Amino acid sequence: MNILVPASAPVASKLAAFAADAQPSKAASAICRRLVFDIIALAIAARDTDYVQAALASAVDDGPCTAFGHGRTLGLYDAAVVNGTAAHGEDFDDTFEGGPIHAGAVIVSAVMAIAEKRGLGGDAVMRGIAVGTELMCRMSLVAPQATHKASFHPTAIFGAPAAAAAVGAALGLDSETIGRALGISGSLASGIIEYLSDGSSTKRLHAGAAAQAGLRAALLAEGGFTGPLTVFDGTNGMYKAFAPSKTPDFSKLIDGLGSEWILETLAFKPYACGTMTQPFIDCAMKLAATGVKADDIVSISCNVGEGTVHRLWEPLAEKHRPPNGYAGKFSTPYCVAVGFIDGQAGLGQFTDERVKDPAVRALAAKVSYVIDLNDPYPRNFTGHIKAMLKDGTVHEFHQPHMRGGAHEPLPDTELLAKFEANLRFGGFSEGAIQSLKTALDRIADGGRVDLSPARQ
Repeated sequence: MNILVPASAPVASKLAAFAADAQPSKAASAICRRLVFDIIALAIAARDTDYVQAALASAVDDGPCTAFGHGRTLGLYDAAVVNGTAAHGEDFDDTFEGGPIHAGAVIVSAVMAIAEKRGLGGDAVMRGIAVGTELMCRMSLVAPQATHKASFHPTAIFGAPAAAAAVGAALGLDSETIGRALGISGSLASGIIEYLSDGSSTKRLHAGAAAQAGLRAALLAEGGFTGPLTVFDGTNGMYKAFAPSKTPDFSKLIDGLGSEWILETLAFKPYACGTMTQPFIDCAMKLAATGVKADDIVSISCNVGEGTVHRLWEPLAEKHRPPNGYAGKFSTPYCVAVGFIDGQAGLGQFTDERVKDPAVRALAAKVSYVIDLNDPYPRNFTGHIKAMLKDGTVHEFHQPHMRGGAHEPLPDTELLAKFEANLRFGGFSEGAIQSLKTALDRIADGGRVDLSPARQ
């Protein structure tokens, strides 16, 4: 580790020293550029949804900060909530395969809000995004799967301290102040996964709430408020509270910090649904490409990692018939069925109307799972299906990794196409798309922060 703090210092002190002085690698900066484009377009794509309109209606402060896709400008905290909620809302945003967590919606929303409030330039913005994303990815590796096991959402929990560090880095705060911000953030972090029971909107809120919490923590610390430096590794620290079933391995958080940027492996989703379902969609599309028809299929068995079952497979009867489009995003049977039938899994495949289609539901009902104790989850997200046909034929397909991740990154052309498609879905004209692209290029290149082209 390249950080000049005593080895015995609290973890938060080491993270704060990193945040105060970090210089992102070229590859890390390139990923952060992708994040800016992806997140803002995703927020705009979701702008007319009921949950975004509800978040916007809840805003109480007008101010200088852009609510992506809306003409109304907001105060700092409300902008963070609205933008983070919108960006994560359709589960089409980035993911970190080792976690999993969704950093972009939290970090970009927090940093863009403080940039507009304080008049920061693109260099500060991009550095803050890199710092926050790196720390959020690393935090998710300390006690893998234990946060979900404790019924908390890792994006919500680790988003708060990561956003605090990101805002502190963007503002140029010193390490002592950022350390206090991290300490404060532990008392502001929250987010349970009970949304899995009915597909309600709270998962969407988690990214926005974490962005707001990180902003609040950073500004409280800037004003002199204090928080415990033992927030991560203390007797009553975050990992004890939110991931009690595992002993935390802080080497995953600290080793190489400042010299190795694991955010370089961040994954960008090709499909608008839960991360671990995506390799199974690829398998379903491979099956469809053979010419097999849905009526020919007797059953589809999926080999899965045990840690994915409670979120994506059970209760199985409910996963066969998700109640709404959002719940469909976290049903592997539905994702397999709609991917097979439609040959795609974009925003249009996860509407309330689409999940009720009788043909899709009939095929989803044929999909089941077998736990594979050798599955590499959460280190790697794989897919494996075995389809039994009426004539006794068996088709088997394996996807060794998530497309869009470290093993098979999406090319720039595909990401640009996703950016433009999401903006069109949100109702932006071709001229508006080009204007926004120019503005975001300027920010990513370290220039002026002007998000007015995102206001419509």
